[in-house]
Amino acid sequence: MELVLFDLDNTLLAGDSDFEWAQFLIGKGVLDPEVHEARNNVFYEQYKAGTLDIFEFLDFQLQPLARHDRAQLDAWHAEFMRTRIVPMIGEPARRLVNKHLEDDAIVAIVTATNSFVTGPIAREFRIPHLIATIPAMENGQFTGKPRGLPSFKAGKIARVEEWLESMGLYWGSFERTWFYSDSHNDLPLLERVTHPVAVDPDPTLRAHAEQAGWPVLSLHGAA
Repeated sequence: MELVLFDLDNTLLAGDSDFEWAQFLIGKGVLDPEVHEARNNVFYEQYKAGTLDIFEFLDFQLQPLARHDRAQLDAWHAEFMRTRIVPMIGEPARRLVNKHLEDDAIVAIVTATNSFVTGPIAREFRIPHLIATIPAMENGQFTGKPRGLPSFKAGKIARVEEWLESMGLYWGSFERTWFYSDSHNDLPLLERVTHPVAVDPDPTLRAHAEQAGWPVLSLHGAA
């Protein structure tokens, strides 16, 4: 039995769904462009630099969910999927996912992006399991806060282990464990699996992968 884990943004997707969701809402006039576009860019640069405070970011990123009812959010998200996300899904990514699914591996997306944004994306890939940051809800309404441990950096390991335990499994249940990611923020989980793969990696991850002898794969262009 094999376990196959995928990062989402800039790995399976040729772009960042969290960043694009905020840009989409700005484009719809839901968010103030002067305030939110600047902060969205700042947080994205912090993420790439490895300096992001995940809780500060989530306070910013989850607030729009709390201001609108779920039906409206779902309608916006359906448009977001058609116009922003599906164009970021290339055939190489679909083929790679399908190969592991056809091999009867247990396949999951493990992402820091919240589950409201990423749930439909996982379904688009036909990936049955999603480990994502969870936006808290009360009485069917998002609160604008996260629930539990964000799926970020070392938090990804904790969330994966919790998920495996819920199925009566652990790392040793698998002959091989895979994790595909583009980001140096994912080094903790990459170093935990038996088969780490750097996908269109950022410079820090590329250097680490080359030194460690990890495969470097491109799903979006020349690796």
